[in-house]
Amino acid sequence: MLEGANGAKLIERDATGNASPNSTLIAPVSGANVTLTVDAKVQNEMHKAIAALSESVGYDGGAGVMMDITNGDIIALTSYPEYDAEVLSLGKNTSLIGGYRHDSRKPYLNRALGGIYTPGSIIKPFLALGALTEGIITPEKQILSTGSISLQSPYDPNITYVYKDNKAHGWVDMRQALAVSSNVYFYSTGGGYADQKGLGILNIGKYTRLFELDGPTGIEIEGEKTGVIPSPEWKEKNFKGDIWRIGDTYNTAIGQYGFQATPLAMVRSVAGVANDGLLVTPHLLKDDTIVYPTKQITEVATSSYDVVQEGMRMVVTEGTGQLLNYLPFDIAAKSGTAQVGISKKYVNAWIIGFFPYENPRYAFVFLMERGPGGEAVVGATRAALPFFTWLAEYAPEYTE
Repeated sequence: MLEGANGAKLIERDATGNASPNSTLIAPVSGANVTLTVDAKVQNEMHKAIAALSESVGYDGGAGVMMDITNGDIIALTSYPEYDAEVLSLGKNTSLIGGYRHDSRKPYLNRALGGIYTPGSIIKPFLALGALTEGIITPEKQILSTGSISLQSPYDPNITYVYKDNKAHGWVDMRQALAVSSNVYFYSTGGGYADQKGLGILNIGKYTRLFELDGPTGIEIEGEKTGVIPSPEWKEKNFKGDIWRIGDTYNTAIGQYGFQATPLAMVRSVAGVANDGLLVTPHLLKDDTIVYPTKQITEVATSSYDVVQEGMRMVVTEGTGQLLNYLPFDIAAKSGTAQVGISKKYVNAWIIGFFPYENPRYAFVFLMERGPGGEAVVGATRAALPFFTWLAEYAPEYTE
């Protein structure tokens, strides 16, 4: 839309090389004027927050998106590290251009829509909605987390498989399980354990696909990738006919194994949680004449959304996102940390959510890519905090 067409001047020369006084001009065509939904100030602050955390902690990079949940307007969409478009256009700084090409952090990759990442615990709200809809658990039923669950191998009684929680949480109901991100709770409701029936891998696939966690979103720029929701068919194809096992369901239920998603798909999905099942189309063009498609999820009851929204608010008030509890406006969120790499030495860190809590208007996602793992992981909430602090002070129209 922006590029237009180049003009030209055609000059006729005779056999001796002399130019004819007559020449033909082809006028250039200007590109169209385009108005974007993006707020440059907001986007700049989001980029600064992600860049600062990446550089201070040692993440390879990151991405962030903020979207209006009512109409799909993208307020901010950013990726770090980036390249300088002017440097490429001029083509003079060959050493810097070469550095872009060889930079292992991939500055040409728009991580917000072209990067696919293991989501970890940020998929738990969608499993909770599935469990409520299928009637396999009530919001009030408590499950005991002692720090792990164990299963004996059906093939060798000397082998026991252990599936760990992030800590021993004691008895937790659904809202509390979301707040503290209890893996044991979602192993049990996802795959089943002891006397607790599980959703099973087919229903995990059903409900995460209802919210289109695997994309695409339909945004009007190129480069969007689609994610992966693991299934028995996926495993058979990618692991040379290997069968699906209950442990695969457990790992899928906490957003690990082969699960992958883009930040843009996640912001659209969490917007669907915030507005009771309405999925909008993320877009960058501000044009009232364009009607972007929407999808209303009818399979999930409004009361189920209420429970999950309350659990996501508790993430901030008493759970894994408490850093955001001291802002002058209320946020609902879900954090996630996913182990990546063969040795599991690195993590992807996420936080997704919506605000203001009482009357949601905006959804957000922060993704930090491949940072140091271990006991003291610095999560994506550390990027969200300075951004929201700035937003409340300098752009309060978004928070009121």
